[in-house]
Amino acid sequence: MDSNLDDLTLSQELKLSQQSFSNIWDNYMTSSLPTENDLLLPPVVLPCINQLSDLPVQFDEKLFEMAADAFVNEGISPPSSTVPVTTDHPGEYDFMLRFQKSGVAKSVTSTFSMSLNKLFCQLSKTTPVEILVSKEPPLGAIIRAMAVYKKTEHMGEVVRRCPHHQNQDATENSNHLMRMEGNQRVQYYEDLSTKRQSVTVPYEPPQLGSEMTTILLSFMCNSSCMGGMNRRPILAILTLETPEGIVLGRSCFEVRICACPGRDRKTEEENKTDAECGTKKTKKQKSSTTAATSSTSAKRPIPSSSMEGDDDEVLYLPVRGRKRYETLKEINDGLELLDKKKKKSNTVVDAEMPSRSNGKRVMVKGERSDTD
Repeated sequence: MDSNLDDLTLSQELKLSQQSFSNIWDNYMTSSLPTENDLLLPPVVLPCINQLSDLPVQFDEKLFEMAADAFVNEGISPPSSTVPVTTDHPGEYDFMLRFQKSGVAKSVTSTFSMSLNKLFCQLSKTTPVEILVSKEPPLGAIIRAMAVYKKTEHMGEVVRRCPHHQNQDATENSNHLMRMEGNQRVQYYEDLSTKRQSVTVPYEPPQLGSEMTTILLSFMCNSSCMGGMNRRPILAILTLETPEGIVLGRSCFEVRICACPGRDRKTEEENKTDAECGTKKTKKQKSSTTAATSSTSAKRPIPSSSMEGDDDEVLYLPVRGRKRYETLKEINDGLELLDKKKKKSNTVVDAEMPSRSNGKRVMVKGERSDTD
């Protein structure tokens, strides 16, 4: 055993099974290739043998390396960012969104406010969104829609449906908040790394005589749903992308899903107007309040704590309607006349009762004193 180990030298060649792939290539591929006469193959196989002579003699170490653009050529989308960008970017195709005009009536199912850049819509109601581009996008382009939270403290969370509405939905994509209706080629995605959900539909060029393409969006939860958005504002991000996932244009807007879109839009627009001119309005309110206070103080005497219950205090009562005014006036005149009669009777009694200078009443003849 030991003698066999001593006979080994470092210069001893290794067996073929222990050689590198480069050595195997040099030993076997550089040898002479079989000819037609050696193999005696039928004529149909002969072109294949002739092609073997074109193989490279030297081993190429980059033979099995994957091309850098292999994933792009296969159509695999690049990984999405953890926090999506929420700013508009028209890009070279001037990607832009447009909404149909609708008022603030209570009957509308969706309405868009230009001043707020906000969509108000009802639960599971379809909202048409018009897509406009300046030139034709690449073949196979898609429109992707994704929802994210607007506030910074919530932006890292994924927007999901509430458990109540999700359990009531029997469709295959019941966990998706945003839907695209009216297209059989719509696809729903959930990113493996960020878990964010999105929905895509192929871009369709405008029909003859039209300048835009229309997609149908719907939202499957209210903004106030507990366990879902829970009154946290959200943003909808619509992007124009290539089949490989490269973004060509982006547009964002805020969304509120509620029971009465027209009423909520009107309220928020009024609140924004009041907030913008709040300083001027406050000054006007102060001046008007001061003038009203001064005029009221001139007309109405301010009652003090020492005058509580004083019958001489004059009060004013606004009355609506002439008939009611006349009725109350008659009642007041009667009460005034009754007060005058009482004062007159008290004055007569005081005059008939003589009193001394010290304030004691003089006894009349035949009247008994209190002591008696």
